[in-house]
Amino acid sequence: MSDTRNALRTVIEIPDMRITLSDGCQLSARVWMPEDAEDPVPAILEYLPYRKRDGTAARDALTHPWFAARGYACIRVDMRGNGDSDGLMDDEYSPQELADAVEVIGWIAAQSWCSGRVGMMGISWGGFNGLQVAYLQPEPLKAVISLCSTVDRFADDIHYKGGCLLNENFGWSSVMWAYSSRPPDPALRSDWREMWLKRLENEPFLISKWLRHQRRDGYWQHGSICEDFSRIKAKVLAVSGWGDGYLNTVPHLVRNVPGTKGINGPWIHKYPHFAVPEPRIGFLQEALRWWDRWLKDIDTGVESDPAYRHYLMDGARPDRSYAVRPGRWLADGGVDWPQTIWALSPGRLGGKAATVDVRVASPQTCGMECGEYYGGSAGPEWPGDQRGDDAMSACFDTAPLEADTDIVGAPVLRLKLSADKPQAQIAVRLCHVQPDGASTRITWGLLNLSHRHGSATPAPMQPGTAEEVEIVLDHMAYRVPAGHKMRVAISTAYWPMIWPAPEAACVTVHDGALHVSIRDRAEGDEWTFPPPESAPPQEVEILRPASERREATTDMVTGVVSHFIERDSGKRRDLGHGLVSGGIAREWWQVHPDDPLSASARSHWTEEVERDDIRIRTETFAEMWSDAENFHLKGRLEAYENDRLVLERDVTDSVPRDHM
Repeated sequence: MSDTRNALRTVIEIPDMRITLSDGCQLSARVWMPEDAEDPVPAILEYLPYRKRDGTAARDALTHPWFAARGYACIRVDMRGNGDSDGLMDDEYSPQELADAVEVIGWIAAQSWCSGRVGMMGISWGGFNGLQVAYLQPEPLKAVISLCSTVDRFADDIHYKGGCLLNENFGWSSVMWAYSSRPPDPALRSDWREMWLKRLENEPFLISKWLRHQRRDGYWQHGSICEDFSRIKAKVLAVSGWGDGYLNTVPHLVRNVPGTKGINGPWIHKYPHFAVPEPRIGFLQEALRWWDRWLKDIDTGVESDPAYRHYLMDGARPDRSYAVRPGRWLADGGVDWPQTIWALSPGRLGGKAATVDVRVASPQTCGMECGEYYGGSAGPEWPGDQRGDDAMSACFDTAPLEADTDIVGAPVLRLKLSADKPQAQIAVRLCHVQPDGASTRITWGLLNLSHRHGSATPAPMQPGTAEEVEIVLDHMAYRVPAGHKMRVAISTAYWPMIWPAPEAACVTVHDGALHVSIRDRAEGDEWTFPPPESAPPQEVEILRPASERREATTDMVTGVVSHFIERDSGKRRDLGHGLVSGGIAREWWQVHPDDPLSASARSHWTEEVERDDIRIRTETFAEMWSDAENFHLKGRLEAYENDRLVLERDVTDSVPRDHM
């Protein structure tokens, strides 16, 4: 086992190292490395559009200097068209983005301070492109640590799930519309204003592109490493959490990429040395074992680790925000367990199978307690009490369980059903029902019935004709206590998680069964991680504290139900270099319970960047609504310099619905 804590090296930081690409584009990198790196060291690359100078500065401070002190050069690169780098960005995970990354890796490996071996590490966007670059097999790339990422850009990202249109597709487009509107730091780029205005004039309204690919076509196959897992030669450590939307990737990689090790904890979309809910782990020490083995050839024992370490959460009462999830760590050699089959019968889950013939026609407001697609803060983002949504669903309950039941893996619900419309949706929730009736969502899944035979060639249902379908729920590890019940809840709507079908459909469930893996009861921790460590935190001056508002209201005159979310990330000054940054995000979601075509989404973001007497503010707006044939989009971008409007852009678009 490697332990370099007694041999820490002095770290130097380079705030703006320029990497010139073959087309002349210069990328800006923030670098931490040992002061004595004339004795070459391996490098760790994190490659993102999220602005190293302010966007990821807080988490970078905790992580990269820690590795540098232990003998690594850590290179945090702003992608083309973002932060302090040249050029323009036209999409996420584009061929240009990945080609640039391969070139950056080659450049790093050729530096005098680098040993020639490179690793990639990142969460979310950086986790995605780490896997995608590994798929391209650049020779110096020996290892990847990918957190909260995906292997399938269509089926398991923020765009579509089970062939249904996730509303996070609109939400994330709004995020990038705002994030990409910010300028470089004037302290680093004398031509910052010219760069900024050029970006604003060319900034893509990404949802227009994403909505033009409503089936799994070549657009989504690009960057989806599941197309050929055998191309991944770098050694992969995959990490995610049960509060995240990317919790399926870890078991997919463990199953399909030999040598991969996986960790799924209780966390939201954050690095696990500072994520919530607790328990956190010593992620940096775990990552160091990975880097030392594959970048330094030190025998750290990682090859003998269990293939899959996952956190079994104790059954808990529903809560929109958890500080701690009691439970225990499981250690398994893989991600496949024997399955138990629980048949459906009228109102019952388990026992003797029987014809069900239950009709499901949920109001469009079913899903009010769905929570966020992936939790990104300590705020109220987990699913709430499911009883309200259960009342709008067809429910099937077990008898009270005779013993503690440890659910692991990805449950699958197989149904025979028919619909009265050619286009319909199914949402399935597996819930833990407390003795007093409180209902906690354990896991969930979706199916656009037009995608029942696959998402590459969707086809409408034949109204009134029964067909067999399969809904795969997300992976999970969860203990339901003895005396409590489990519930399968089936609905035809799940707002505001997914966009409604064009007509309100009635689906008849004729029969079915839940296939679920129940593991032998874990008596205690089967694996122990060290406690979390980190480098000292970023030093900032708080100019405006962070705050959050969330409201759900019903207009008693019109019947329209509205969600409003406001996240003020606060405003702060980096005491190391003086840049001021801040932002406020606002979202509105509306629908009438009887009218799927009443659905609408709206966002308004404010981003602030200040340097000395330069004050930059951008206001970005986006809207989405639909009729039976088309999705309709509107965007507006306003840029202010010292409160003077210097640029404004309006975008409108309509995109035909394609079995969606």
